[in-house]
Amino acid sequence: MKKLFARAAARLARRYRTMSIQMVISLSFTAVAVTGMALMGLSLVWRFSAGAEELANENTRRVLSQVNMNLDSYLRRMMRVSDAMYYQVIKNTDLESERLEPGMELLYEENRDELVSIAVFDGQGALVAGTPLNALKAGADPASSDWYQAALDRMENLHFSAPHIQNLFEDPDYGYRWVVSLSRYVQLTRAGITYSGVLLVDMSFSGIEQVCRDVELTNGGYLYLTDAAGELIYHPRQQLIYAGLAAENNLAAAALADGTHQETFGGEERLVTVKTVGYTGWKLVGVVPRAGAGDDGGYTFLFGLSMLLFSAFLLAFLNFRISARISDPIRRLEQSVKELEAGAEQVVIREDGCYEVRRLAHSIASMVSTMRHLMDDIIRQEQQKRRSELEVLQSQINPHFLYNTLDSVIWMTEAGRYEEAIQMVTSLARLFRISLSRGDSLIPLTEELEHARHYMTIQQIRYRDKFSTRISAQPDTRQLYTLKLIVQPLLENAIYHGMAGCEEDGRITVTAKREGDDLVIDVSDNGTGMPPEVAKGLLDENRPQTRTSGSGIGVRNVHRRIRLTFGERYGLEVFSEPDEGTTVRIRLPLITAEDAARLQREDKP
Repeated sequence: MKKLFARAAARLARRYRTMSIQMVISLSFTAVAVTGMALMGLSLVWRFSAGAEELANENTRRVLSQVNMNLDSYLRRMMRVSDAMYYQVIKNTDLESERLEPGMELLYEENRDELVSIAVFDGQGALVAGTPLNALKAGADPASSDWYQAALDRMENLHFSAPHIQNLFEDPDYGYRWVVSLSRYVQLTRAGITYSGVLLVDMSFSGIEQVCRDVELTNGGYLYLTDAAGELIYHPRQQLIYAGLAAENNLAAAALADGTHQETFGGEERLVTVKTVGYTGWKLVGVVPRAGAGDDGGYTFLFGLSMLLFSAFLLAFLNFRISARISDPIRRLEQSVKELEAGAEQVVIREDGCYEVRRLAHSIASMVSTMRHLMDDIIRQEQQKRRSELEVLQSQINPHFLYNTLDSVIWMTEAGRYEEAIQMVTSLARLFRISLSRGDSLIPLTEELEHARHYMTIQQIRYRDKFSTRISAQPDTRQLYTLKLIVQPLLENAIYHGMAGCEEDGRITVTAKREGDDLVIDVSDNGTGMPPEVAKGLLDENRPQTRTSGSGIGVRNVHRRIRLTFGERYGLEVFSEPDEGTTVRIRLPLITAEDAARLQREDKP
């Protein structure tokens, strides 16, 4: 991601450098204005969304408060039934001579729409009285029920159970209904003696369901009810949850404090509002999808976006027109500069526009005039300097070779070896005729190789055929040109250093070939060779110059001449290994006759 951002920033920077000043001014003004409007619009949208979300939260809290009041009223009625049963019936009844059923039936009849049954059990779980059901099922064990144990363990409290199916009693209608059990500890009296008991009031779950079922929350939200431990009491999708086809975050919600919270459940962000139901510890939980809490502002957002786009278009148009008036003189000045860069001789630089642009145009016109004079002087100086360097390098050919050759001719003539003397003089004449080359520094490759052949002819006569020579060129190189006198110094180096340790079977080869867009000439020998690090140092400009046999031009001299003429990409490369010989590779550009003529003209003063 970081690299992608860096590449995008680099592209923008390149695009910015190529933009016109008119476009820069237009885009800058438009960007500043649009950014300001966008920030203001985003602020308004954010405020609107936050207000809509808060409104949704407030609506959820109001609904939960209303449901809580309804549940509280419902539960209070059940608690009043329990209190009336305990304080008005049980405490005023001695079971030795009286029965609980009359008072119990009266309470049941008064609240039968909300009650399923009322029952009293003694401390061992035996049924003392009940209405409308008064017979336990075979095998029923009330003492093991949660509601029974809760009543005995915490005697001072009322206890509400989670919804369950009550199946303790024999029901002639064979109905097993969902109930919420309200249980409490009571004291029963028999013959003036009190003992422990449990009062059970089974409320119809349909009453709680009716209170919660018709509740509607914003954006398709819903409400559910849990006990203090997180067990579901009511949920609109309760059957699906029990069947494992849906899920709810009820355990986490039961641990939340009252108020509104944010959560992510099932990959969805939700606003969860919690309200605790008094006396029971139950939790009313309202769930609203957060993504749509502020959806009522969707049309407002689209309207604001359309206005922003229209305003941006209008601003861009106006900025473009205004910036054109400012930038036209600068653009005309820039066009004049481009024409100057393209080499135009006569360019009219208009001095119009604002004061700063007129002054800039005047300064550019003066600077152009001055630069033309300076450039002409610099070009003349550089050409003179380059010619001088090449002449100095080429003039470093030591006449020692000429003296030795003439001495050999005299010696052969005195010894009567006229044919060899004639051949040596002929080769020497042709050698120097090619070297002169009418003053040209670039000659055909065939002449350069011919020069090398004559040189090797002279050397083979002098050294009495101590080594053999083979000079060849591929056919597609014959029309090419090369810098003159670059092969002979390498041959001289191969003779004096490569062949120095060879008693016989010395071999020197010269091959010329094309390699892509380059001309490559290899000068190889099978002499003693040298370590690679020594071969690498032969071309080092900082390496001290040593005096050796042969001409003083040397390998570095040829390397410098090529680079001065054609650039740093070209020159020599030396490959050598001890006892495996040495190869010096000359790399030159492909130069045709037309290229050579053009370079010769440019090189002349």
